[in-house]
Amino acid sequence: MEKIKVYIDGSEGTTGLRIFERFENRDDITILKINPELRKDPAERARMINSSDITFLCLPDAAAIEAAELCTNPHVTIIDASTAHRTAPGWAYGFPELSREHREAIRTGKRIAVPGCYASGFVGIAYPLVREGILPKDYPVSVFAVSGYSGGGKKLIAAYEEEGRDKKYDSARMYAWGQSHKHLPEMKVITGLDAEPLFCPMTTNYPVGMVVQVPLFANRLLKKMTPEQLRDFFAEYYAGEKFIKVLPFGAEAEAGGAIFSDARAGWDGMEILVTGNEERIVVATRFDNLGKGASGAAVQCMNLIIGAAEDKGLVL
Repeated sequence: MEKIKVYIDGSEGTTGLRIFERFENRDDITILKINPELRKDPAERARMINSSDITFLCLPDAAAIEAAELCTNPHVTIIDASTAHRTAPGWAYGFPELSREHREAIRTGKRIAVPGCYASGFVGIAYPLVREGILPKDYPVSVFAVSGYSGGGKKLIAAYEEEGRDKKYDSARMYAWGQSHKHLPEMKVITGLDAEPLFCPMTTNYPVGMVVQVPLFANRLLKKMTPEQLRDFFAEYYAGEKFIKVLPFGAEAEAGGAIFSDARAGWDGMEILVTGNEERIVVATRFDNLGKGASGAAVQCMNLIIGAAEDKGLVL
């Protein structure tokens, strides 16, 4: 069997390195490696991209747009882990569990945009609720989320891990106060909401793992549902999906009524938790921000495209 030729453009970044790690024991792919001295040379990058079967873009947005334009071979599939193409026409959104249509668009597409980490956690909650007529499209959605510092890329990782670091990094780092976070456009467009949610993210002093929380007022939903019924809705919606695990109602009681955001570090799936009471409900997702939130999701999409088991090379 002929091996799939894979090129990772941006293989030295956090996402690129994690994708490469997931390929270490694969016998069905060949990694195309660029001469390190030429990794920023457009002509050589174009040669590598067009020589591949699948190219992963693990780049800043502007560089990802440039790289996609370098691809002239119609047989090459581009899987972009940047923000650049997540709402762009002609690009499939790389979250196959959302619907049959999403999975088929990924399987047959040549341009795949991998979701952002915070966005993955939010879309996994909001898309089913809007699609099934539970959450109004004009609902004033709020999102509260915490991530390990690895989600901020090399500079933030260095700031947290340097010897004698600034003491401020011992506490939570709350940011994006101007409500202009780069994930907001896809959080609106992919879910079908009328407006971008109010988004309050933070990073804190641990490397990997995240929780995304969406609080809901029960009397504002289009269907009257208790927290238990909403939990059962998600369990049915994602039934049979390997990568999505809906926890039993009240699962947080096992940890004294709390959940811990790094509990799924190193795992490539996503958990959904529902808690609250008949008036106020909280739906949360918990996952590895570099797993289902980035590199793991990218590899999952590739597996779907090449006809491999969707979880091949991944940890579930």
